[in-house]
Amino acid sequence: MANPPHGGVLKDLVARDAPRRKELSAEAEKLQAVVLNDRQLCDMELILNGGFSPLEGFMSEKDYNGVVEKNRLADGNLFSMPICLDLGEEEIKELGIKPGARITLRDSRDDRNLGIMTVEDVYKPDKKNEAEKVFGGDPDHPAVKFLFNQTGEYYVGGKIEAIDRLMHYDYVALRYTPAELRLHFDKLGWSRVVAFQTRNPMHRAHRELTVRAARSRQANVLIHPVVGMTKPGDIDHFTRVRVYQALLPRYPNGMAALALLPLAMRMGGPREAIWHAIIRKNYGATHFIVGRDHAGPGKNSKGDEIYGPYDAQYAVEKYREELGIEVVPFQQMTYLPDSDEYKPKDEVPKEIKTADISGTELRRRLRTGGDIPEWFSYPEVVRVLRESHPPRNKQGFTVFLTGFTNSGKDAIARALNVTLNQQGGRSVTLLLGETVRSELSSELGFSQEDRNRNIARIGFVASELTKAGSAVIAAPIAPFEKSRLAAREIVEKYGSFYLVHVATPLEFCEKTDKRGIYAKARKGEIKGFTGVDDPYEAPSGKEANLVIDLSKENVRTAVHQIVLMLESDGLLDQL
Repeated sequence: MANPPHGGVLKDLVARDAPRRKELSAEAEKLQAVVLNDRQLCDMELILNGGFSPLEGFMSEKDYNGVVEKNRLADGNLFSMPICLDLGEEEIKELGIKPGARITLRDSRDDRNLGIMTVEDVYKPDKKNEAEKVFGGDPDHPAVKFLFNQTGEYYVGGKIEAIDRLMHYDYVALRYTPAELRLHFDKLGWSRVVAFQTRNPMHRAHRELTVRAARSRQANVLIHPVVGMTKPGDIDHFTRVRVYQALLPRYPNGMAALALLPLAMRMGGPREAIWHAIIRKNYGATHFIVGRDHAGPGKNSKGDEIYGPYDAQYAVEKYREELGIEVVPFQQMTYLPDSDEYKPKDEVPKEIKTADISGTELRRRLRTGGDIPEWFSYPEVVRVLRESHPPRNKQGFTVFLTGFTNSGKDAIARALNVTLNQQGGRSVTLLLGETVRSELSSELGFSQEDRNRNIARIGFVASELTKAGSAVIAAPIAPFEKSRLAAREIVEKYGSFYLVHVATPLEFCEKTDKRGIYAKARKGEIKGFTGVDDPYEAPSGKEANLVIDLSKENVRTAVHQIVLMLESDGLLDQL
């Protein structure tokens, strides 16, 4: 018999409300609709399917205050993470959201109506208190940044009547609801299940620790990775799921099962660990592995760990009886070369030789094509990772040139385009400022807002091409630092970004202008011209990867400097 759900009853709203779905669907079309963002959709899915039991909707102010202050809902049930529908003041007024109102909750991805909420209350949270009590208050914490920068100023609470589940098109066979997974365990005859939370690829050490945990409890293993929102910079869930699928046959005698969890993580350390335990209990697990710095965001800007290494384990252990799920402490495994086996690090005598590969080192080896030994990971796992992490000379990158009109950035961009195409090995895309203006941004003017929007479009296109393994050469004027930094941020999710400041002095640009554009600008015939009546925020030494001045050197030398920069980072190495 599987572990009973948290609160005693699994709140599968779609199953419970099945007879009313057609009626509700018709009503939903007539109501004002809130279109849910990515995080709200993750929360909505787990409210609807019972993963967040005993919740039946987004938290009211009483529930929210209880959770923030005491880890408890208003009815006394343990719950550690606020699950709130955040909205802006303008949207609340526009939609007429107030206590007693009924509103449709809609999927932003396909405009499907998911449910109807009867509003219990609309309240303004004390975000500073929430940040402090729930996440520890560190301003560098990603959840604290999200809270202050991306969530609406009001929360709307109320119960939900379900219309439909969220639609997924990837790994459908692995997307179990809590009720479905409990039934799956029952079919397999599993009564003791150790759940393993992960947002990273798994290797031999993970397999060894989960096998040990299961055998010591005479249980089976549920690999339950998060495929909603995780920590920025994490490996995409498509790659990770392929890794888990490759690893599954390495478990003995059908010991392990794989199911996906559509959770939006907050990286909330101790609070998050309690939350994860509640969710796994709802999915039918009897045991839960809590890792070192479980769901921790890492270090802050001062280099200090935001949470202690075992804070999460202590937090879950404190509520062990109430949770009704046994905590299995994560054991740090290490490889013993002489005996070709893994053992818990604290059980290995100091004189015994050990070997480990850190996450940073693994990423370096993937990036450079370095050897990843079989003692560390299985060949089928490495194969999947290499498909998603090509070596440096096959990775995409963006060279972003900025400077005044007639600074020579276009000439450098064209010459670099020819040079990289001559070398071969990857596709090359040239995004000249004038071309982008005519093809992508023809409706935009030259206000600061429109200029920023233009650079945002270039950044998006460059990021998609970089992700696909292309070399991108962009050469807009890009006069504002904020938009250049935003372009760097979006591109660096997928590859390297190099800002080249073509710092040819304005006087030289104007003096050598054969088209007479500067003369027209000086006469007032062209308005909003950068360097004449519009500002240019020159990149700082920290922002620019390379500074070139074509009043002192020629295009060939400039291109050679860029090529040397790319070669030094391994991007142009030949196989």
